[in-house]
Amino acid sequence: MAGRMSGISGEAAFETLARANELERQGRSVVHLEIGEPDFDTPSPIVNAGVDWLKKGATHYAPVAGIWELRQRIAGELSGRYPNKIDPSTIIITPGAKMMIFSMILSVVDPGDEVIYPAPAYPAYEAAIRIAGATPVAVRLEESKGFRFDLDEVALKVTPRTKMFVINSPQNPTGGVLQLEDIQGLFKLAEEHDLLILSDEIYSKIFYAERPASTLDVPGILNRLLMVNGFSKTTAMTGWRLGYGVVPADLFKAVELFVNTSVSSTATFTQLAGIEAFTEETGVAVQSMVREFHKRRDVFVDGLNKIKGIRCLRPAGAFYLFPNVSGLGMSSKEVADRLLNEAGVACLPGTAFGDYGEGYLRFSFANSLSNIESALERIKTFVDNL
Repeated sequence: MAGRMSGISGEAAFETLARANELERQGRSVVHLEIGEPDFDTPSPIVNAGVDWLKKGATHYAPVAGIWELRQRIAGELSGRYPNKIDPSTIIITPGAKMMIFSMILSVVDPGDEVIYPAPAYPAYEAAIRIAGATPVAVRLEESKGFRFDLDEVALKVTPRTKMFVINSPQNPTGGVLQLEDIQGLFKLAEEHDLLILSDEIYSKIFYAERPASTLDVPGILNRLLMVNGFSKTTAMTGWRLGYGVVPADLFKAVELFVNTSVSSTATFTQLAGIEAFTEETGVAVQSMVREFHKRRDVFVDGLNKIKGIRCLRPAGAFYLFPNVSGLGMSSKEVADRLLNEAGVACLPGTAFGDYGEGYLRFSFANSLSNIESALERIKTFVDNL
């Protein structure tokens, strides 16, 4: 194995899914709360368009940066939603948002650089940073602050080698949401130290109160911002592999070159189908999905908070819970393993998202209300029998 791969961790969700599937093959009942993908079908306008475009022969290479009409639609949607106006020529389409994260980091971060990111965090950030030969620098997300970072702590982590901040809001795994003041403070630091900001906003439309603040709410940020988003979570298109990024004009060629030399381009029919994500019918389907997530969140949080030794914040966005289980007297991994093996509940230990996740579990509530209620009964029985 190449040295660059040492210390790299994959996504534990897929490993846990494989273990859970094996238990099911053995006849065990398992409630799947490990995988971070909507349990809804892709909205029908997108599916129908995908089938039609396949029949029309849209199976050949697309432009490296993506189909212009899709880039225009994305730019129009973002410009209508946020104060910053987005030029479609600054948008690049990739096969999934994860590919966009790697494309950005590996295009602009050099060996020896440092990249600051809040943790616990989606594992792809640290993986991309390490593969780039840079040093990941974690800043703890504080449960007492609703899983927001402390800006003063971030400032203390900045050194002459710092190249970039990475943020994610609404956040995986905690469901935490940054406030506008957090993003403004980070932008001020970026200006003071001439740094870039990579902002992963893949869950930007999955929220349960006010619209979360975005980096695109901050005037003057575009020349430092690499913003990641995509279609997987909001429009239940995980398997379609369709993500995108907004890239500063002076970095566009570098990121486009990385996409060119790695994946060439994103599937043509997928991009053409993705245009239907901006229709009114799709919008209604997305709103319905988020309302259902809202119901599930409340039932799940309320249920967990009634179980001795567990406390759980009510997340403002995404579809994850990150309960504190330190009161159970076991490591996160031991709790997660025993819940799977003894209770038939598949979840992830907080340490799957870095060392700062110790003492926590991550549950996805992208499952039916009846399955969530079943999981709560199983978790309570497990805890009562400890």
